Amino acid sequence: MNGAKAMMNEEALGWVIRTRDPEFADWEAFTAWLEADPAHAPAYDALMAADADLVRIIPAEPVVIAAPANDAGTRGWRWPRSLIGGGAVAAALVATLSTGMWNRSDIYTVTTRPGETRTVALDEGTHIELNGGTTMRFDRHDARFAALDSGEAAFTVRHDPADPFRVTVGNALFEDAGTVFNIVRTGTATRIGVSEGEVIYNPKAEAIALPAGRALTDDENGLRVMDIATDAVASWRQGRLSYANAPVTQISADIARSLGVRLTATPGAGAMRFTGTIRLDRDPARFFGQAAPLMGLSAVREGDGWLLKEGDGPPR
Repeated sequence: MNGAKAMMNEEALGWVIRTRDPEFADWEAFTAWLEADPAHAPAYDALMAADADLVRIIPAEPVVIAAPANDAGTRGWRWPRSLIGGGAVAAALVATLSTGMWNRSDIYTVTTRPGETRTVALDEGTHIELNGGTTMRFDRHDARFAALDSGEAAFTVRHDPADPFRVTVGNALFEDAGTVFNIVRTGTATRIGVSEGEVIYNPKAEAIALPAGRALTDDENGLRVMDIATDAVASWRQGRLSYANAPVTQISADIARSLGVRLTATPGAGAMRFTGTIRLDRDPARFFGQAAPLMGLSAVREGDGWLLKEGDGPPR
């Protein structure tokens, strides 16, 4: 082992010992160390996972990040990315549920094409509906775990307090508390909405409870928790997409996923926001003829796809 690697492992061990302490609070320094070198997080994770009793490694009490006052003009809370993104919270989570488990031979992948949907039944009372353009992984020997790699899925979960259902999305973990919820994963951004029961976001870290009627967004701008109409959660299953002040860029990705069309937007159109309900239609010309004006936009055919642009007009 060379000197640099030995020093890195010594530093990682020091952080393992410090973060085991329930009184540990220097998460910003820990985050800075993790982000200083791509090799730091794997070294830390390996040492954390080496302990036979992970319960003793993670602090007994969750690290709670106090919610600041609502941003002006919004209905939710926002946590700065410097406190959570790719740092201490993610590292503690990965130590709890090692990404190595997904490399076993009993893990299988289900993928849907854009515009295709599929339902996966896991155990009695638990099933997952995959929207188009979605990739998920499951465990043949454990029906209480799943991983959403990309796309969108609606979860109907049988609650078992002794064996909670958990789904990993990127570096985040969602744990159910008797629940119907929907998760969208686009790039590194994650959105979840809860229509029944409750979901816990990162139960060993932020431990943010999301009851029915609440939603969470985790993207480059940080964490945001907000209200959501319960009938808007996974509304794609009923052939509609419902939004409250959502950016057109997000809506475009949802449309492309649900209908299986290639869809882009001009910068001006993508920056616009929309509140309302869009009815899905498998006929693209008919769909855009109704949906684009509803958003105050026009739709133009571009090769085998469509472009949303400013201006209200019929599709061409």
